[in-house]
Amino acid sequence: MARYTGPKTKIARKFGEAIFGADKNFEKRNYPPGQHGNAKRRGKKSEYAVQLMEKQKAKYTYGILERQFSNLFKKASASKGITGEVLLQLCEARLDNVVYRLGIANSRSAARQLVSHRHITVNGGIVNIPSYSLKDGDVVAVREKSKSLQAIDDSLASNSAVYEWLSWNADKKEGTYIKSPERLQIPENIKEQLIVELYSK
Repeated sequence: MARYTGPKTKIARKFGEAIFGADKNFEKRNYPPGQHGNAKRRGKKSEYAVQLMEKQKAKYTYGILERQFSNLFKKASASKGITGEVLLQLCEARLDNVVYRLGIANSRSAARQLVSHRHITVNGGIVNIPSYSLKDGDVVAVREKSKSLQAIDDSLASNSAVYEWLSWNADKKEGTYIKSPERLQIPENIKEQLIVELYSK
């Protein structure tokens, strides 16, 4: 299965929240898509359906495919700490996610494209793998030749988010992944325990 490139509003309506960021179309129709999306009487979902929905929400939010997500869960399960929390920390440590969090790109898909097109460096070397996992203290920067890109300037100008586990140097256009975030510091509305329960079956 290829990466999803279809209408983002449709996916946001499926989960009942704007998981890809501000979305005017979602605000107009914040109910599931389809003929019966706005119906008052909808059947109660099974426990499995609720768990599966949460996993799909996490995958769409971070732009991760099933095999990658499954591997991340195995890695989280083998690590010390709470499995669900470690899973989200691994998702947050992905290079494309950190580029997005730093404000270099205004969406994760845009961040993935910047990384793939070799505009981003890690500790001074070009890394073009969006799923590259960052370690504490890694420095993520815009490549020297790419610092004049208008898309990056526009994104940085509109970004106001501040995350405690990241630091940003506007003059050098580089940021540092200080450490893995605590669960309370991750803003995504994901019930990771449901995902753990799903994989534990």
